[in-house]
Amino acid sequence: MSLLSFILLCHPSTRQSWSEWHRQRAGRLLGRPVSAQSIGLPRHLYWLALHITLGLACGLVTVICVSNALLVVVTPLLWWAFPVNDDPKTVLDMPVVGSYGDVAIGPSVGNLLFAVGCLALPWFATGYARLTLAVLAPSRTQRLADRVTTLTRTRSDALEAHAAELRRIERDLHDGPQAQLVAVAMRLAVARRCLGRDLVTLARMLREATDITEEAMVELREVLRGIYPPILADRGLGGALRTVASRGGVPVSIDIGELHRIPAAIETIAYFVVTEALTNVAKHSRATRAGLRVWRTEDVLTIVVTDNGVGGAREKGGSGLAGLRGRAQALDGCLTVLSPAGGPTTITVELPCG
Repeated sequence: MSLLSFILLCHPSTRQSWSEWHRQRAGRLLGRPVSAQSIGLPRHLYWLALHITLGLACGLVTVICVSNALLVVVTPLLWWAFPVNDDPKTVLDMPVVGSYGDVAIGPSVGNLLFAVGCLALPWFATGYARLTLAVLAPSRTQRLADRVTTLTRTRSDALEAHAAELRRIERDLHDGPQAQLVAVAMRLAVARRCLGRDLVTLARMLREATDITEEAMVELREVLRGIYPPILADRGLGGALRTVASRGGVPVSIDIGELHRIPAAIETIAYFVVTEALTNVAKHSRATRAGLRVWRTEDVLTIVVTDNGVGGAREKGGSGLAGLRGRAQALDGCLTVLSPAGGPTTITVELPCG
């Protein structure tokens, strides 16, 4: 395995995929998502040196413990196949295992190896996984370069999303309240000309103007709700998310911690992310239940939406995940989707709220 690692590290493309494979394995073992990162050759060589030394040592300990524990179990079962010969003339031809196998690998030694394996091997595995993630992490210079690239891309996406949102608001106002206000103005003009001459037409124009005004107010509230949901101002983020979860198409278990004061922009993004994620669960996942966990750790707001559906969620499948990622990255946040075929699906969003 170490020789194979060295061969694969010699080529840039295979080097990145090979190290990424090890990072993903380590992340799955530790139960935490690992995002893809570009890593330079020095980090790969440093990891290879540790992989050859510590990895080989951990592998040998594992093989010795497991093989000897299995030998202790198998030896009594095959004892009959190696009878002990007490004839002095044939003592030199006596099978080794049948004569002193019980001395070399006794039950006590087997139990000890089994106990060492049960206690030490999980510790070796998790420790080596943490070491792999630590060593294969990008250097500070690479992190800064990746950070600049990410911020440049997210800034461009944020500006594009902002422009699209302005166009949407302008279109909604133009097609809705603005057109209705024009209709109201026309009816009021007709009503003014009918003053003192045609009271029936006057009453009809005023009635229609009143009805159109009420419709315009309803549509205007809908437009404003898309900019900043009033429920956030009325109930706060926690109350708004509980309301959204209670209106979902599937039962949702809710766990919302103490959030304290969060900037309005972060509240808006969090609200729309949870709304869209739960809508996707109801529409696409075929789930029977979902979960919503929200908590704040120092200056990071974390949102986790889970479901027991069929999985297989992809950002290019029209599920709205690309939009969720764009909303999160617009405010320097990140989104992680774990959705294997057959489920379950876990969507994790982290938003800075310092």
